[in-house]
Amino acid sequence: MRDLIHLIANALVDSPEKVIVNEVNSIHHSVFELKVAKADLGKIIGKQGKTAHAIRTILSAASGKEKKRMTLEIVE
Repeated sequence: MRDLIHLIANALVDSPEKVIVNEVNSIHHSVFELKVAKADLGKIIGKQGKTAHAIRTILSAASGKEKKRMTLEIVE
């Protein structure tokens, strides 16, 4: 999942070298923290949060296979 988020974020931003994805695990839940350059933050969030929502939807669909809840946090 971490690689999937990293791949999507790299495709959207102008500075792919500054994309960092950290994973925080617990037994039934994983939180992915996505950090990008400040100039690229708007591209990740999108108009009215639509891009961020789409990334979260993909993550949610993919997490169903693992039977583990996964969320995405966009960190400044």
